[in-house]
Amino acid sequence: MRLNSGDTAPKTANYKVIDSNGKVIGKVHMQEGETLPPTQMSGCHYEVEQG
Repeated sequence: MRLNSGDTAPKTANYKVIDSNGKVIGKVHMQEGETLPPTQMSGCHYEVEQG
């Protein structure tokens, strides 16, 4: 599931920060209902880390 900065976290989990080339450049832990923070670079998005 692709999420953007400002979206609401659908569940408590680690979220990978993915750049425009599909490379993982970071990770944040969010609680359900929290707002995803701005990314370090434009063109990035978040995905829920599986596992």
